Amino acid sequence: MSLFGDGLDAAVQKAFTRPAPKSAPAQMRYLVKQLKSTRAVAQMLRVSQRTVERYVKGQLKKPRPDLAARLEREVKKRWQPQIRAKAKAKAASTGGIVIDTRARLGYTAPIGSTDQDRIRHLTVALPPQYAARLFDAQEQGAGDARLQGIAAEALKEVYFQDGGRRAGSLEEVRFTDIEHLEFEL
Repeated sequence: MSLFGDGLDAAVQKAFTRPAPKSAPAQMRYLVKQLKSTRAVAQMLRVSQRTVERYVKGQLKKPRPDLAARLEREVKKRWQPQIRAKAKAKAASTGGIVIDTRARLGYTAPIGSTDQDRIRHLTVALPPQYAARLFDAQEQGAGDARLQGIAAEALKEVYFQDGGRRAGSLEEVRFTDIEHLEFEL
């Protein structure tokens, strides 16, 4: 499970104009329509082609929990790609992204400052360039460590340095022990 990747996906999914299919047969029909064959869907979901055909016909309705999770994840990954792209483009160009987190935050600074890590609950609006960096890194397959680094850099500039108005000698921000993380476009 990817905390940052899933958080970014959830933020983009809030922009959907229609709900994704909920029942297993409807989800299976959608995937068959997208991938254009029952064989491709069966390989992707790691089930037999006959099982996919039964779901499409409505003969099967309740998948096993592991199959239901894979099915829902694959449908949401492909649902409304144009609206998903528009939401990401808007966040990356004009809107920015809001990060709401409860985590241990600390920083490296010159001697004499109070730089001890402590739990903080922050809700910070990040500028569009950080939204663009987060989405670009996610699309390139970056892991949680890379996304967490980008978020830490954004918090350093926006929260700790206030856009360059204070804490100019701050070197690094530590963003660890994340208890809660949510993004909003």
